[in-house]
Amino acid sequence: MTTEPKPPLETPCIDVCEMDGASGLCIGCGRTLDEIAQWAAMSNEERRAIMAILPARKTLAETVKG
Repeated sequence: MTTEPKPPLETPCIDVCEMDGASGLCIGCGRTLDEIAQWAAMSNEERRAIMAILPARKTLAETVKG
């Protein structure tokens, strides 16, 4: 019995792992600590939903940061 390899885990991580204290978001990917911690356990749909909001979330965090 052969099993097909799993596709790679889709992730927004860019290996810049530093949390912004003001926003609570990773400055590299824009996720929260909870999202990062739960990422591997999430479904593809859950991950894609978060990935869809990351650009707006990062823009908002940058605007607030000034």
